[in-house]
Amino acid sequence: MTTAAMVFGVMPLITASGAGAVSRFNMGLVIATGLSIGTLFTLFVVPAMYVMLGADHGGTSKRPEDPASPAMQGDATSI
Repeated sequence: MTTAAMVFGVMPLITASGAGAVSRFNMGLVIATGLSIGTLFTLFVVPAMYVMLGADHGGTSKRPEDPASPAMQGDATSI
């Protein structure tokens, strides 16, 4: 939401004409493009990297089993 407000806020810089419009156009284009790409990376690329890196470590936990779990208590019918 903040990024969208900023990108729409620099639209007058991008669409302006007149004296000095070329330098303002370049500045507005850099701001709008940079914010848009940064937001896309934050929303899609960073979470995808977490998923890919987390998949390498999934299921390889070396924690000992809980001693209170039924699998560790043995067969209760043999008593």
